Amino acid sequence: MQHADLDIRGRLSSAHLPAMPQMLLQLMQQCQTDDIGMAELAELIAKDAAMTAKILRVANSSAYYHQTQLASLERSLQALGIDMVKTLIISESVFQIFGDLSQANAPDLRVFWKHSLLAAVTARLIAKRMDYPHAEEAYLAGLLHDIGRLALLSLAPREYTVNFFAHDDENLCAIEQRTLQLTHAEAGAWLIEHWNLDSFLADSVLYHHEPMARLEKTHPLIRIVALADFLSRHETDNASFEAAGALCGLNAIDLAAIERSAAEQVREAAEYLGIDLADADAAPPPVVYSAPVPSPPTAKDKLNEKVLNIVLASEAAKSFAAQQDEAGLLETVLRSARILFNFKDATILLVDSLGQALTGISLDERRHRLADFSIPLDRGGTLAEAVLQGRPIFITRGATPLAVFEEQLQGILGAACLVCLPLGARDRCVGMLVGSIEPWQLADFRRREGFLQAFAAQATNALKILQSEDGKTRSEHGALAQEYREASRRVAHEVNNPLAIIKNYLSVLDRKLARREPVGGEMSILNEEIDRVGQLINGLADLQPVVQEGTTDVNRTVAGVVRLFLETESVPPSVQIDVQQPDRAFEVESDGNTLKQILMNLIKNAVEAMPDGGKIEIGNNGFVNRDGRLYVELWIKDSGAGIPGDVMAKLFSPVQSTKGGGHRGLGLSIVHSLVKKTQGHISCRSNKQGTTFEILLAVPSASNQTPASRSQVRSSA
Repeated sequence: MQHADLDIRGRLSSAHLPAMPQMLLQLMQQCQTDDIGMAELAELIAKDAAMTAKILRVANSSAYYHQTQLASLERSLQALGIDMVKTLIISESVFQIFGDLSQANAPDLRVFWKHSLLAAVTARLIAKRMDYPHAEEAYLAGLLHDIGRLALLSLAPREYTVNFFAHDDENLCAIEQRTLQLTHAEAGAWLIEHWNLDSFLADSVLYHHEPMARLEKTHPLIRIVALADFLSRHETDNASFEAAGALCGLNAIDLAAIERSAAEQVREAAEYLGIDLADADAAPPPVVYSAPVPSPPTAKDKLNEKVLNIVLASEAAKSFAAQQDEAGLLETVLRSARILFNFKDATILLVDSLGQALTGISLDERRHRLADFSIPLDRGGTLAEAVLQGRPIFITRGATPLAVFEEQLQGILGAACLVCLPLGARDRCVGMLVGSIEPWQLADFRRREGFLQAFAAQATNALKILQSEDGKTRSEHGALAQEYREASRRVAHEVNNPLAIIKNYLSVLDRKLARREPVGGEMSILNEEIDRVGQLINGLADLQPVVQEGTTDVNRTVAGVVRLFLETESVPPSVQIDVQQPDRAFEVESDGNTLKQILMNLIKNAVEAMPDGGKIEIGNNGFVNRDGRLYVELWIKDSGAGIPGDVMAKLFSPVQSTKGGGHRGLGLSIVHSLVKKTQGHISCRSNKQGTTFEILLAVPSASNQTPASRSQVRSSA
């Protein structure tokens, strides 16, 4: 190696892995689509080792705290959120445009891409043939098995370019060990190991060049990746085929079928991404030359750096502007800083209301002590100096005497060096971003000081807006918009009920007209349901479920709703409905449409809870006294499998439904809201034998009901 001071191991964690430009182009186009889903993004990203590694690394970093580490690409994308994924993709594209690997002498990555994707697809096919339960984990392991080669190319392009195009085998590992004191298998395993995944993925990367005989009794994932790598680069040789296949219990016929299928999938992926593989294997490596003597940056270099700073800072600003509250903004600033600057850890200190001290904030459960941390600006040492100067300051342990506050902060962040980035300056300063880095990163941070300041300016501006009256107004508008979105979802959900009734009754009407039977009753019901659709849509302006004043007879409403379900064949023959009601009227404080809406949601849920059939029971327990007020108690019981505990905990909250399709988990939240607005109460009990909803509906006044004896009234806690 020509650079004696190049510490490959120390710099692996910040390696900037180049992605295929065709992949980035597709991802950039997808990012412009508003309705792009995580599954579609995951499917596309999973075709490129560099982007997959970047997503997994960031999702498992300190910026995103999880109880368990995320070895799934789709789960990692969901943890990051669509805005952060877009930021990562755009940042990667910008870095590649201005980075060294995009210049005229850049290596042709097509051979690497083809081999990585071929190994990934092959590993998944092998896993399925072996009945290995984690086929997607095998795909990821195959995709990332040579990620160490990209890392070494990124860190030592002048020294490693020739090796990057060398035949990938144990001889290459020996050359890497002599020249870099590190093989690409070790480099890749080291990278993945630092994601702290509870998986054998790192081991499968580390041992993929080991002799087959040594891997016979190892974990299936290690054997799968070793075989996938072999199949992706082997010369046709039946003897070798059989020996390799034995590693995973597969014969030559199995392996040939896997090879054909994998080659076809890679060909289709290349066509989709617009990657021409016709001459990829024959592409000559670029001319290797010694690193030139460093020269002062040219005007073009400065322009490139300036444009890079502007683009990245403006993209960060978009993420900041989307936040509606200070906590969300601070968390976004921290996450963006950790990702863009590769901080080991970071925190934000805010200037207090008197402008006399920097105070800590605790944004997660790991940092409660930061809430009590404070640095006085009149004697805060270097940190206070950074605020006054309004520019980044770097604090290195042991370089200069430090104030106690600075030593404390170094301890909290576990930092050898601190980057102190003021958010504003002097009397306009609103806080400070503090990140921890390694000593060897200092030179790069000093070079990128312009980007640090551009990033700080965007964060400062967003924070000041949120702290101003304009910020309050924007938050109010955002909350109002969210209310309208929720109201629209609720109306769309509820309109489906009367529309389904109308549709079914039209079928009934058609049959009766064909038989020349009277249809007066059906026409009346159709008119009622059409009016109900109109009321629900008109209620959108109120942003809340509409509850009209009035009273209704519970028994008559229950009987009418059950009749609607039965006559319109909305209940399958395998579901039985049993109604148990006293032979008397019970008036409650609710108009008929509101009570009908409550009952239809609950009965519909009960039907859906019993896909294989069962029994729905509806009963009226009569009067109940609760806290001195009289109610009528209704109950609806199904014989389904019950509601899981985690769902019960949020039963009446508008959450994503597990039913799939157009369901959004709104039905019970709407029921809860309607019951509350009628001054009633609703509760739920559930076990493996079924689920029961109990509803207390307020009685208008005792004088409006038939007098009840003491024995007819129960008390309720």
